[in-house]
Amino acid sequence: MSDAIRSGLAQLLGTSISTATPQRIGGGCIDLQGCREWRCGRTQSPANECYRYESSDGTVFVKVAPAPSLDMFEAEVAGLNELRNANAVRVPQVLAVGAVNDVALLALEWLELARSSSSTDAKLGEQLAAQHRVTKPLFGFKRGNYIGATPQINYWSRSWLHFWREHRLEAQLNLAETKGADAQFIERAILLCTLMDGMLGSYTPIASLLHGDLWSDNAAVDASGEPVIYDPAVYYGDRECDLAMTRLFGGFSQDFYAAYESAWPLNDGWRPRTELYNLYHVLNHFNLFGGSYLAQAEAMVDGLLAQLGY
Repeated sequence: MSDAIRSGLAQLLGTSISTATPQRIGGGCIDLQGCREWRCGRTQSPANECYRYESSDGTVFVKVAPAPSLDMFEAEVAGLNELRNANAVRVPQVLAVGAVNDVALLALEWLELARSSSSTDAKLGEQLAAQHRVTKPLFGFKRGNYIGATPQINYWSRSWLHFWREHRLEAQLNLAETKGADAQFIERAILLCTLMDGMLGSYTPIASLLHGDLWSDNAAVDASGEPVIYDPAVYYGDRECDLAMTRLFGGFSQDFYAAYESAWPLNDGWRPRTELYNLYHVLNHFNLFGGSYLAQAEAMVDGLLAQLGY
């Protein structure tokens, strides 16, 4: 397989690839003398593998998967290009994507990552606010993509309430039912979807350019001190969705939030909406990994319904 990857990569990049054994890059942080190297996000499909290859043009970060996974890589490229065009937060440059020798390949620039600081955290907050000021008249995206390994529906919609209910929560609930979620939970979650307009009230967000999967392992700082984001699940939606996910697993400093608020203050009532938006990601984690995520989702649904008087 390594020979097939090497020859396919050389063909896509139009350059020679070193015959040395590539370095396998695992999930999570790899600390090397105070620096973090580029790594795959935890929510990547289990079928994906990530490597550091050396080419005649320099070091390359490569994602590898079976050929049918090419659509996932193409969706990632579409998201990275959309974020790059915003000229806000840095994203890795796409070098090549394609399927060769029955293998899907995504080649990105190799980034040497450094430790974050209060100033780089603040810069990320400012830049994310700038990214969110890139808007569309509709909610959604030009193509479907993936949240982790789960297909994410992005059909354009004029209504944020409709988009979030149908293409986010109900899509995950339909999948959760096939994954063994009990009927009582599904019933209460559907009730929440029905009553969701009571949580939004008169709140009418604009359709901002979102990363879509902004947890701490999908953001870092490059060696020059510039914030960088990657592994996106891009769509246009309520900017609070990105901010909500940064709070789901933690890892973002107060400097980040203060800088974002200074650049573009959040609207009143954002705290309860944070729980509503993060329910989507917790449901997705249950659908991908099972385990205790269902209990977490149940508690979130119960808490949100209690706020609505149910």
